[in-house]
Amino acid sequence: MSEDSTAPPTRNPPGLLISQMVAGAADAAFAIDDHHHVVAWNRTAEQLLGYAPEEVIGLRCEEALQAVLPGGEPLCRPNCDVFRCFRDCHPSAVPNCRVRCKDGNWISVGYSSVVMPEQNTGPANGSIIAVIFLRDRENERLQSSPNGLLQIYMLGKFGLVASERSLDIEKWKRRQAVTLLKFLVTHVGRPVHRERILDCLWPDVDEERSWGRLKVTMYYLRTQLRAGGADKDTIRTVGSAYLLKRDAVWVDAENFEKLASEGRALQSKGRCDEALRCFDEALYLYRGDYLEQDVYADWCAEERERLGEIYLDMLARKAECHARRSEYTEAVQVCRKGLVQDPCRESLHCSLMQYLIELGKTDSALAQYRQCREVLGREFGVEPMPETQQIYQQILARHNRESTTAPALQLAGRSRIKARGC
Repeated sequence: MSEDSTAPPTRNPPGLLISQMVAGAADAAFAIDDHHHVVAWNRTAEQLLGYAPEEVIGLRCEEALQAVLPGGEPLCRPNCDVFRCFRDCHPSAVPNCRVRCKDGNWISVGYSSVVMPEQNTGPANGSIIAVIFLRDRENERLQSSPNGLLQIYMLGKFGLVASERSLDIEKWKRRQAVTLLKFLVTHVGRPVHRERILDCLWPDVDEERSWGRLKVTMYYLRTQLRAGGADKDTIRTVGSAYLLKRDAVWVDAENFEKLASEGRALQSKGRCDEALRCFDEALYLYRGDYLEQDVYADWCAEERERLGEIYLDMLARKAECHARRSEYTEAVQVCRKGLVQDPCRESLHCSLMQYLIELGKTDSALAQYRQCREVLGREFGVEPMPETQQIYQQILARHNRESTTAPALQLAGRSRIKARGC
């Protein structure tokens, strides 16, 4: 990658063809470039969503729309399948999704797109790749995007998407089919012996009866996935085991972990701009803890804790990247976000105190130490680590110097005023 790869991409203004297409559309319409940025936004889109062009142009498309499918799964996300369709010059459409308006309300829309090959956008505007149209109507019949992967959302609320449509798992008659799929996703790409599945789903049922239940449940699960548009071989039988094919599914938790790892590698090389982009994309995917609705299920507790640690470590690294760019306000916000997740994370308390000092907020830094000491004492009955106490002493010494210096400066100021006879 070149040395200037971290510089923000240059956004060309839309050419005449794009401008006319967006402005003249009867539906809400906007154009995006190959960096995900909105480059044009028409009046109908402003009326529909409440955002003026100057509020949206320059934002990434997932930030502007915040679109979700009927089941709550995010339609707009960094490097989503829809965007890949645009890059491959394939049009895409979704019959029913929800987008958030400026006033906070959600509306149901359908969308379709026109892909703009480079030769059609003009030599100065080859980066514009698609014009997207939003129709304020439900259940419109549109061609779905050519997406062959079953999208599985494990972070936060569990959800399934096939061909850009949510699968309504709430209506599945066999609830154990949902648990079976979750269990297989936790071991995606690895065969899971049927005895492990039986112990998970029917631990108190004899083997013969539970094996019969598993066969019926697996048949039902495969039928529902195929009916929803998933590949027929998404789940394979391998001897006495079942395998969820890795190349047949897209799992948010896997992609979250991949982005966090890429961000760590970039940060270690001092490429903070690129690292922040990876961290931001990973944060977009982390909608909540792993299978947060299955809080009492032992079989997914370890994975939930592991991903939670990755999330907290990523927040700390993201804060460090902001600090290296002297963006201490952003660093403080990230640390506070992490402490909401884990109030006992002493390393985040320490970082937060140091970033507050950089902002000149000595009182807030001292208050943060007191909060850290209180929560550690309440939860674990311990004092902060010596390193934390040393930071506190440094902050306290600085606070005392500032408190001493301020009255002296005020007195000197009054003396100068008197000397001038004012």
